[in-house]
Amino acid sequence: MIRTFQSSALTAVGAILATSVFVAPALAHVTVQPADAAADSYAQLTFTVPHGCNGSATKALRIKLPDSILSAKPQMKPGWQVEIKTRKLDAAVAGPHGKSVSEVVDEVDWRGGPLPDNLYDTFGLVVRLPDKTGQVLYFPAVQECEQGVERWIEIPTSGQSADKLRAPAPAVRLKAKNP
Repeated sequence: MIRTFQSSALTAVGAILATSVFVAPALAHVTVQPADAAADSYAQLTFTVPHGCNGSATKALRIKLPDSILSAKPQMKPGWQVEIKTRKLDAAVAGPHGKSVSEVVDEVDWRGGPLPDNLYDTFGLVVRLPDKTGQVLYFPAVQECEQGVERWIEIPTSGQSADKLRAPAPAVRLKAKNP
């Protein structure tokens, strides 16, 4: 009976280690969920910071929004300050709820924590996604730590796979709305 338990325990440990090996690359950088969202809709985006910078705690996260996002509202997090940087549009455009939009959120900067390297946390944005089914929106992220900086800002060129990038920007693919 003990042998079976040990064998089962070793098998379980092996499965966990194997899973962590396959999961690790996907969790090695700042990511966003959902990875797919309906075009022309509101979405709650969650950016995950899975680690610090080479063992150093995270003290800031900056997210640059795509130009096609006309409405964005960041999540308030206890222990963190939020700064919203805006940019003026060349000309006003029709925005959500029939309002005219002449200024949009360009970047959101959370500062505080610190978030220890051995813990993770999430940072949220509610955004209005554009009506561009099939397009991929990139959200370049800069993670500042007590010692060091990680720039998750690489955007694949046409025909290039994001899997080949060392520091890919978080991305959301726009899909058709469900009927």
